[in-house]
Amino acid sequence: MGWRFAVSTLGMPGVPVREAARTAVAHGCTGLELRVHPDEEVHLGLSGTAADGVRSLLDGAGLTISCLAGYAKVAAAGDDRPVVDELKALIGLAHRIGAPSVRVFPGGAPGDGPSGDARPRIGAVLDELRAAGVRLLVETHDSHPTGAAALGLVAGFGEPDLVAVLWDAVHPWRAGEAPAVTREVLGPYLGYFQVKDAVGRQDPTPRPPGAGAVPLDRCGELLRSWSGWVSLEWEKAWYPGIPEVDVPLRAAAAWFDRYAPG
Repeated sequence: MGWRFAVSTLGMPGVPVREAARTAVAHGCTGLELRVHPDEEVHLGLSGTAADGVRSLLDGAGLTISCLAGYAKVAAAGDDRPVVDELKALIGLAHRIGAPSVRVFPGGAPGDGPSGDARPRIGAVLDELRAAGVRLLVETHDSHPTGAAALGLVAGFGEPDLVAVLWDAVHPWRAGEAPAVTREVLGPYLGYFQVKDAVGRQDPTPRPPGAGAVPLDRCGELLRSWSGWVSLEWEKAWYPGIPEVDVPLRAAAAWFDRYAPG
């Protein structure tokens, strides 16, 4: 399959999907990563009819949904039931809207063990994932920022086609894990790559790919033998003062063209 290029709607907060699709197509993307959030057009309360409409709109634009970026926290403290319910809702929405995967966060507290409460919660939705044909992706984030830590949440299931890791380029590097280590430890569990850049290890303010300190050239070299979605995540929703998404999208497209296999 090689690489496929997408952009996350996190970089276009509040923008209708129709407009986000136009932006994606204009920059050579073949996919759109849809943020699932109450402030966005796509959210967990979306009706089936509305989900069908989004799917049809993107089909008409020649775009594939690369992933639904959800906010369930699989290793967070607390009762299992609300987390499992949120996971099931995400999986159901992904199946209806035509997304091949859902992104979730670890969400544990500092000092939590390597697997937190994640295993019983993920295990509770394996049947739903299989039935829907959807893959669960745990992002290298918050309490489990490295590839090694995130792998601990998913490897025990032994089904990388069903439960895998989303490698966010910034977080493992900021936590001191070199890209070569991230790539090696994830192995077949690498399910998705978010290309992004930041000012530095002590300052996560986003920068267009290639304009910050993240070793994206090394990431590109390491990923040449891998196949999957490469998506620009531009955190405009959290950093409203950074440039509009067109600026980093141009840089991400240039990086993609430089390193994409084939």
